[in-house]
Amino acid sequence: MQANEIDPQARDAMDRQGRFSLPHSRHGLKLLRLLSRGAMWIQNRNALSVGATIDRTIPGPAGDIDARLYLPEANGPFPTVVFFHGGGFVLGSIATHDWLCRHLTRESGCAVLSVDYRLAPEHPFPAAVDDAYAALEWAAAKSDAIAGNGRVAVAGDSAGGTLAAVSALMAAERDGPEVDYQALIYPAIGVEEGQPSVEEHAGLVLEKEDMRWFEACYYGNEIHRRNPYADPSNACDLSGVAPATVLTAGFDPLRDGGRAYAEQLVRDGVATRYENYEAMVHGFMTMREVDRAREAIADVAADLADALEA
Repeated sequence: MQANEIDPQARDAMDRQGRFSLPHSRHGLKLLRLLSRGAMWIQNRNALSVGATIDRTIPGPAGDIDARLYLPEANGPFPTVVFFHGGGFVLGSIATHDWLCRHLTRESGCAVLSVDYRLAPEHPFPAAVDDAYAALEWAAAKSDAIAGNGRVAVAGDSAGGTLAAVSALMAAERDGPEVDYQALIYPAIGVEEGQPSVEEHAGLVLEKEDMRWFEACYYGNEIHRRNPYADPSNACDLSGVAPATVLTAGFDPLRDGGRAYAEQLVRDGVATRYENYEAMVHGFMTMREVDRAREAIADVAADLADALEA
């Protein structure tokens, strides 16, 4: 395989999942969500075992928030990773990221609390942010309810990576819960048209039209997009946020924004490890057929385990 080629397993997974299809924005939202639920029901039939899974609700600013707690097979208490799923702030759910969360639990030895935050366009910014931060506050304050030992990290992929970063920023600025680590998996942060990764790789998994549609659904207007709690690359100072792992994919339009955010963290004195999986595409860590997906999950899990002393 050449350095500038997509991993063959990732390409096969994209073909099977129809990821070269028409942009999301040309399909009805109800149909997209229905197809996503059907695909995840099939994918999750043979679920990877963990110690236990517990579906519950946690209090949120606009009502209860659904969540799923994944517990390791060992005896607790455990460090807790509050996880936010991807999907452009419009799609995705606990179910779409069940496989990833199960692997993360097994590999890290941490309890993983997956959060079903409110989705746009029904609930535009800042609804998802408010839910994410409420879940972090609850997890930090109620560790006894989730077999926690008081150590807390945040993690997420794509839009969920943005929410993880924003939650860490809010905790630092508001003197909120102590966040010990943040794991940002190809986050949707600092992405601008004209970046080489956007110009070269839009059309692989994410079309430019997709990206504009997700932004329109979530931000609503340019003023919101410039809010640091919508995109933390707009923050003037990141020096107080938790240490971080930032992971990107080489063939992802979001790559350059994620890399720039990692550099911004480093400039502000935040201990940060940046890793780019060169032959991978956006969303690869939820592709169960891809060997590098498991390797990347183990990579992130090891950073969480080390940071949280799991």
